[in-house]
Amino acid sequence: MVDYPLSAATADKTPVQANMLARARAFAEPLIADETLDTGENTLAHADAVAAIVAAMGGSEAMRAASYLVYSCQHLNRPLEVIAKVFGDNFAALAVETTKLVHVQKQTRSAAVGAHADGGTNQTENVRKMLLAFSRDLRVVMLRLASRLQTLRYAAASKRPVPESVARESLQVFAPLANRLGIWQVKWEIEDLSFRFLEPETYKLIARLLDEKRIEREGYVEHLRTRLERDLKGQGVQAAVHGRPKNIYSIVKKMRGKSLDFAQVFDILALRVVVKDVKDCYAALAWVHSHFQPIDAEFDDYIARPKPNGYQSLHTVVREVVGGVAGKPIEIQIRTEEMHDHAEHGVAAHWAYKEAGPKGYVGVWAGGEYDAKIAVLRQLLAWERDLSGGQHGQGLFDDRIYVLTPDAAIVELPQGATAVDFAYTVHTSLGHRCRGARIDGAMVPLNTPLQNGQTVEIIAAKEGGPSRDWLNADLGYLASHRARAKVRAWFNAQITHETVARGREAVEKLLQREGKTALKLEDLASRLGFKSADDLFEVVGKDEFSLRTIETLLRPPEPPPSPDDGVHIRKSRATEKAVQGGVLVVGVSSLMTQLAKCCRPAPPDAISGFVTRGHGVSIHRSDCSNFRTMSTNNPERVIEVEWGAKKGEEGAVYAVDVAVEASDRQGLLRDISEVFAREKMNVIGVQTQSIKGTAWMTFTVEIPDAARLMQVLAVVGMVDGVRHARRR
Repeated sequence: MVDYPLSAATADKTPVQANMLARARAFAEPLIADETLDTGENTLAHADAVAAIVAAMGGSEAMRAASYLVYSCQHLNRPLEVIAKVFGDNFAALAVETTKLVHVQKQTRSAAVGAHADGGTNQTENVRKMLLAFSRDLRVVMLRLASRLQTLRYAAASKRPVPESVARESLQVFAPLANRLGIWQVKWEIEDLSFRFLEPETYKLIARLLDEKRIEREGYVEHLRTRLERDLKGQGVQAAVHGRPKNIYSIVKKMRGKSLDFAQVFDILALRVVVKDVKDCYAALAWVHSHFQPIDAEFDDYIARPKPNGYQSLHTVVREVVGGVAGKPIEIQIRTEEMHDHAEHGVAAHWAYKEAGPKGYVGVWAGGEYDAKIAVLRQLLAWERDLSGGQHGQGLFDDRIYVLTPDAAIVELPQGATAVDFAYTVHTSLGHRCRGARIDGAMVPLNTPLQNGQTVEIIAAKEGGPSRDWLNADLGYLASHRARAKVRAWFNAQITHETVARGREAVEKLLQREGKTALKLEDLASRLGFKSADDLFEVVGKDEFSLRTIETLLRPPEPPPSPDDGVHIRKSRATEKAVQGGVLVVGVSSLMTQLAKCCRPAPPDAISGFVTRGHGVSIHRSDCSNFRTMSTNNPERVIEVEWGAKKGEEGAVYAVDVAVEASDRQGLLRDISEVFAREKMNVIGVQTQSIKGTAWMTFTVEIPDAARLMQVLAVVGMVDGVRHARRR
């Protein structure tokens, strides 16, 4: 690396623009004269050839000088500073920007190797967009075009192979760009050379089929062009005639696109005639058809019947007849200057309309914003000659930037985007888990704006979510509306998740109380008219759905009795008491009784009776919610009951439910069961469920009376982890 001294005198002095080309070459020569490019070509020789190509494209002396400075950057410790001091800021920015683009394209080619077909297509499109995004002025594009053309020329001349990725990128990116800029010679030469390396056998076949060599074809077209322009002028028609032979690649593309044989490809030679007005278009057409042999099937009048996109021109295919022998087909297009301008700059623009398809480029309709930017690009081509160290060219796609993943895949972002925007563009999950970022290997704050061509690496947590700070516009974490929407969606989902969890807990507690834990939650939701259990939990969590509705579903009230099935209880005058199963039904003898399973009464609980249909009297605890509902709906069926003499007899036991809430841990069920065993209480049923670290248990135990149960529950409450132990 070379570290040029930067003196104060140099810093204060305005860079001299005279002899710029010679000065730039002298500056670069000691740095690159002995260097070799990856292609095997000497770097200085490559720079000389690029400068010559730039000159042929119409580039200024200043731009040719930049051809040498680009290849000097990698040999300087501080290229931007050094070149700015010697040649000016404009040249320094151009050289550094172009060098960066060379590096980026090299990375993307390496990443594209082995990619699937669709992935390769997307990558090529991204390379094309990045090429334009780097175009702070048009000189970057022109230098890259010239360099790529020289690379292909050198490989062809030295008979060296060209990597497929380079040839394909040349064909799919550089050739269309040269075409869009109107640099036709560069376009067809890049196409032919790229095709030659991609499909050598097909190239050789078409080359043999062409009965004239390229130089002969060019000479013939020039002869026709000169003749047509001269003879039209003699007829009073002022016309500018341009001609070029079809290159081999365009012939193959047309043969494949239209499934034609070589002999059927009529427009191997082509001329374009540009006149002042529509009247001259038809006058020129009449002259052509009178001096050449027209092919009727190949005539189209797009002036009288314009294409849907507004394109207008006369298209005809003719043959020159010499000595009674018809020559090769010649395609001739005739249009006015206005029509030509529309075809070149309007919705029929080659890149935006023909190659990018009906959606235009970067999702913009061909007649929209993109064409306006392309018009600026074409103007820059003319302005470039006047730059010569002057003002920087106008940037294109200033609203977009293009950066790289560590694997060299290109990511398109809005101007001002940060590493957080990048992470969300790559994958939503990566955005949520983003915790840090490296840009070109250096750690940076997450709200650092990214620049074109930078490589971005995201440091992510294994799990987690975004920060609310990212939604604060003043902090500058997000520039992408899409990324901001994803952050909002995450927080909204968290609120919903918490609501659902709250609703789930309430529903599950209700099912625990009702002894319905075996009921499937999805089935319960379906019976209540919800699509899923989460939908039910969400409305319960929002207090928009009463738990009473679920209770009613689980314990539906009995329908009112019909006149035929009512139970009539005849009370005696005496206060006769019948004893049945330890329960006395006051005033009625020989009436069957049963203990209700919903509340499981046991002495000395206050109890009440409810006359059922066909099952005698159901005994409930007086505070049972189920009993309260039934007594309210059917007060005439309530009957007075009390515990009988058997309650004190030895061996009389009653089944009751005990609810235990505890922190879930290994061995919890065993420890609680041991308490019941020590207290000589028989456990006849257990139901358990664990939710987010909390264990809900329901024990069905046999007890002689409720007072004894309260003593045992106090001991259960002392078990490690138990929060509550109560009778249900």
